[in-house]
Amino acid sequence: MPTPIRDYAFLSDLHAGLLVSRHGSIDWLAFPRFDSPSFFSALLGDPHRSRWSLRAVDGTVRERRYLPGTFVLETVWATTTGTARVTEFMPIGQDAGGRPAADVVRRVEALTGTVEFTEDLVIRFGYGRTVPWVRRVAGPDGTPALVAIGGPEAVALRQPDLPTGSDRRHRGTVRVTADDTGDADERVDLVLTWFRSHLPVPERLDVDAALAHTIGYWEHWTERATNTGAHDAWVRRSLLVLRALTHEATGGIVAAATTSLPESLGGERNWDYRFCWLRDAALTLESMLDHGYAQEALQWRNWLLRAVAGDIEDLQIVYGVAGERDLEERELPHLTGYAGSTPVRIGNGAVDQYQADVVGEVMVALGKLRGVGVAEDEFSWSLQRELLRFAERNLDRKDQGLWEMRGDGHWFTHSRVMMWAAFDQGVRAVHEHGMPGPAARWTGIRDRLRDEILARGFDAATNAFVQTYDGTEVDASLLQLPQVGFIAYDDPRMLGTVARIERELRGPGGLVLRYRTEHADDGLTPGEHPFLACSFWLVEQLAMTGRNREAVALMDAVTACANDLLLFSEEFDPETGRMVGNFPQAFSHLALIRASDALGGYDPNRGRDGQHRWPRSVSGHAS
Repeated sequence: MPTPIRDYAFLSDLHAGLLVSRHGSIDWLAFPRFDSPSFFSALLGDPHRSRWSLRAVDGTVRERRYLPGTFVLETVWATTTGTARVTEFMPIGQDAGGRPAADVVRRVEALTGTVEFTEDLVIRFGYGRTVPWVRRVAGPDGTPALVAIGGPEAVALRQPDLPTGSDRRHRGTVRVTADDTGDADERVDLVLTWFRSHLPVPERLDVDAALAHTIGYWEHWTERATNTGAHDAWVRRSLLVLRALTHEATGGIVAAATTSLPESLGGERNWDYRFCWLRDAALTLESMLDHGYAQEALQWRNWLLRAVAGDIEDLQIVYGVAGERDLEERELPHLTGYAGSTPVRIGNGAVDQYQADVVGEVMVALGKLRGVGVAEDEFSWSLQRELLRFAERNLDRKDQGLWEMRGDGHWFTHSRVMMWAAFDQGVRAVHEHGMPGPAARWTGIRDRLRDEILARGFDAATNAFVQTYDGTEVDASLLQLPQVGFIAYDDPRMLGTVARIERELRGPGGLVLRYRTEHADDGLTPGEHPFLACSFWLVEQLAMTGRNREAVALMDAVTACANDLLLFSEEFDPETGRMVGNFPQAFSHLALIRASDALGGYDPNRGRDGQHRWPRSVSGHAS
């Protein structure tokens, strides 16, 4: 079996991310952006095992942790001859100041005795397809560097003793020794630098300065968090993950750092999540706003304006990091997949889907931004009016739903409620904030949707809302209905829906499935595991209806699905204890934040101005 997903740590420089295993192997890395072709692809079954491994000889990992409030990773190795600490990070801000490069730093320090590490470096550009031309060169300061070039990309490795090449890979040894006092007096820095192959080898990184700057950036960012409550460590780490998945320059927020980590080992539900879903980003914006990060939310609004600029009829549900529209889905047959899970995909076919809920989620997030005092500009409100025109023109159109079903379209109850929320936000903007717009028409559409949903999306026989108008199944997305104010958490119809979800979608450990794949027309072979965001939604629902003991128990069960670094994947297999799905997953982390808010008595639907945003029961309009 491959390295379990839970054994990976995630590092980010706010442009790209990597996964490094507990035992020192960087198995996934793509520069310069999250969605760039990888040159370490061992994670996805690259037959060359492209990676960068640094492992203590005959050593065991005694401890690993992030420095508090950062994405700087420390791993302590113990051997029979001594102990050593490896500090790993991706420097923040290294593409600024005329240095068009990005780096990964691995600092090895002796703590006691002598420790020897083996190094194994295999570089394959283009998702493992391109064997690079590798040579030793003198850098700008005269120090030697190992440089690998493949097409437009190059990387340079700098360290005191460069590894030697054989059989298209490079191996070496790193040895550190502590002095007699036991202080860490010997250290070795290994720096891997990405750059464009037509440019000179970049100047050598000042590791001390880069480490201090990176620690300072993350600590300062974390200190700004507010309202973190009783689950402070979890909330802060989740907020950090959301920030780390945000592209600093563009404001685009990717759904996860990886592609094609399977929802079921050996299965075909393998998707590329390194793109910016409007839905996921909008929900991230809400979490940021609730915890003190209005500037980051404003940056995303600006990204949104650029991404959807032009004819609103061309609206997509997902874009590239900088707002790119061409995300054609392709398969990479040369990769055997994580745990043999094929196909490995890049791009995402969901780009061509119509998902009716997206406009609602965007409007709710932008309404929250407006509610905390961020003024609309001449473009942002115009965009929202265009979004409502788009929703109106597509009012009776079937869609693929929140879960991106690849079967036939349906009228999904969740999607219809989110359309209701979109028009509700339009009405609120006019009445509460004085924005110009046809409030009477939007009110009529909103009320029509409310009546339709209660008539066609609710099954009186089971006292529950249903997944689709033409079906009787329940869906965990229905737990979001009170989150946007369509119905109160404690309305009898919502309680009936929750009862069915608990009976039919809760599995081992009490975790929640999205829906029953064996009963769904989603175009794929049935079979997946509990979706962690859904389980957090249920925590919120339980907490908001006074079932506090059950909410706390479920919160404990779901947080137990994290790894030792408090990172979550998309799904979890409770029978094997394995994480599955892409990692780390923004959706899981933002749902944790809402659940923690609810458990702490902070209403996740409360505006930061202290006013409740939503009613306690269904009425003609939100009040």
